[in-house]
Amino acid sequence: MSVARHVLVPRPSPASGSTLGTNGNRMGIALAALALLATGCRSVYPGLQFQQGALESRGTAEQPIEVVPISPKVLVEQADARVRAAGARPKDPLADQAASWQYRIAPYDVVSVIVWDHPELTIPAGEFRAAETFGNAVQADGTMFYPHVGVLAVGGKTLPEVRVLIADRLRKYIENPQLDVRIAAFRGQRVEVTGEVVQPTTLPITDVPLRVQDAIAACRGLGPNAWTRGVALTREGRTYRLDLQAFYDEGDRSQNWLLQDGDVVHVPSREENKVFVLGEVTRQSSKLMVRGRMSLAEAIGDSEGFVPATSNPGEVYVFRGRYDAPRVYRLNASNADAMLLATQFQLEPLDVVYVAPYGLANWNRVVTQILPTIQGIWQSVDLANRGVNAVQGK
Repeated sequence: MSVARHVLVPRPSPASGSTLGTNGNRMGIALAALALLATGCRSVYPGLQFQQGALESRGTAEQPIEVVPISPKVLVEQADARVRAAGARPKDPLADQAASWQYRIAPYDVVSVIVWDHPELTIPAGEFRAAETFGNAVQADGTMFYPHVGVLAVGGKTLPEVRVLIADRLRKYIENPQLDVRIAAFRGQRVEVTGEVVQPTTLPITDVPLRVQDAIAACRGLGPNAWTRGVALTREGRTYRLDLQAFYDEGDRSQNWLLQDGDVVHVPSREENKVFVLGEVTRQSSKLMVRGRMSLAEAIGDSEGFVPATSNPGEVYVFRGRYDAPRVYRLNASNADAMLLATQFQLEPLDVVYVAPYGLANWNRVVTQILPTIQGIWQSVDLANRGVNAVQGK
């Protein structure tokens, strides 16, 4: 880019008179203006710009960068990719256990043992006492004490297994004992629910199978900014991403995992998953993806549409991925029916939508920036001419 450094302005000679001097000044101003305009043409236009050739030149033979026109073929490929992604969703490793779920006693649980026709063995402190308070507490090592039986290892056992164990021990003292074993207080197994739920809390695992949606419902449901496409389930040092929205929309039960002791369910915020709309739209902004979905048409519409005077609907771009290896899509919306493609083109989190300006709009912006400089030069030359005329007594 070259910059005009010197502009030669012809000076009036005594023989030329004031007319020639004035014409010379005007010629100088015109030359200065033309030089500045030429400089503006060769410089970068003001504002956000995009050059397709410069982007594609960044690519390599191993990793080329190209701008893909949005067409029905691209929409079909996008739909196929969503089907493949649905097939690759993580499956519930405990799904088979749900049908035959049985609670296993854990340390710190409180067990209630009912021996029929023997109330003194049911609750030693009296039949009107709360079993949760005066039941049989399981110790940290998984053992429990019971009268006439002694210390029993009950940790990890199911309730039917403990019932059989106690009944066998009581036969020495009671003929054909009839008893029932229940959990008076579930204290040993817990899951944590955090993030965008109404009331984050710690929940006990009970004798009823607890799933992700059950845990969220126990926290009074999802918060207004919940991102259900990427619910994080942390288990034994590993984190799994569950598409809970697929469970809500499609009934995909494989995403509603059965929970176990120590699980942490975190519902992230959709504030972390935005779409950015820039360029020649009425209102540039970032958009929150409602329920994890947003089409290109929705993004443009929520930005109050194209700017009629400056936008170029034929150059609507979607930038996706990393800077060093972006995927770029282009929509030619010069004809309004092309927006039907935009209604089906699904955006992804952190996509950047850019609407390019017309070339004439760029030129007008350059001229708008140059005009104050031209006016300043004009005024300076005019003042100089007046000073010369005053000295010459004109």
